[in-house]
Amino acid sequence: MALFMRFSMSKTKLVFSMSKIVMPVSSMKLSTSSYEYILTEKVGEKKNVGLVKLNRPKALNALCDGLITELVGAVSAYDADDTIGAIVVTGSDRAFAAGADIKEMIDKDYSTNLKIGLLQQWDNLGKCKKPVIAAVNGFALGGGCELAMMCDIIYAGEKAKFGQPEVAIGTMPGAGGTQRLSRSCGKSFTMEVCLSGNQITAQEALSRGLVSKVFPPEKLVDEAIKLAEKISEHSPLIVTLIKESVNYAYESGLSQGLQYEKKMFYSTFATNDRKEGMTAFIEKRKPNFTNN
Repeated sequence: MALFMRFSMSKTKLVFSMSKIVMPVSSMKLSTSSYEYILTEKVGEKKNVGLVKLNRPKALNALCDGLITELVGAVSAYDADDTIGAIVVTGSDRAFAAGADIKEMIDKDYSTNLKIGLLQQWDNLGKCKKPVIAAVNGFALGGGCELAMMCDIIYAGEKAKFGQPEVAIGTMPGAGGTQRLSRSCGKSFTMEVCLSGNQITAQEALSRGLVSKVFPPEKLVDEAIKLAEKISEHSPLIVTLIKESVNYAYESGLSQGLQYEKKMFYSTFATNDRKEGMTAFIEKRKPNFTNN
């Protein structure tokens, strides 16, 4: 669960600048398709990166049920698309996502939450086999921070702010905030963040290991797409095995993780892409991976 922070929009006109989203900036056009709350597009020189932009600007991308449903659908569609090697999820310059939509939660009770499985739909984002990169500009608070942590890699703009401020409205994180943050940043820091509701700067998030890199806001999405393009050059099959192995390490002990990694390593020798990759290395040429 997450806190949707309220901000005055009267003095700042929120404008989505297409020129700051992808490369080449002059030709990018995000498609609304049948979506109401997100924009999607295949980007990159080879159009092998799926870009999903959260698009509720007046609500600072508050994560309502409709937005999550569309996000899960778009990510699942890219996951099933053989032309896509990696996915980038981003928001606006002002907010990645300022939290869950509290208006949708205010009247719910315990039994209702159990019956409808409140927030369980969010778990479907973790089922994506392809790497998902969060490009975070502006606020990533509550559910926004949890959404970013559900992704495999987080890149942040220099002015990004992270936090789990649910305690301020009498509740707590419910989509992984206490769990994923503690695994990334440790117990003491997670306690401080979740119990105080304080926000984390991009620089502190970097120093704590929550994000991989920090960029100027106007370069953030471009850099995330570059990384996604680099990942897409490799064998999709091997990329999936690596993602599974890292996630296993994240969720298990060292000895179990080492055994799992070795089994995954052995399994690569049953693939054509492993043979092609090693052969190309010896022959000093670029490999031609076939995802087999």
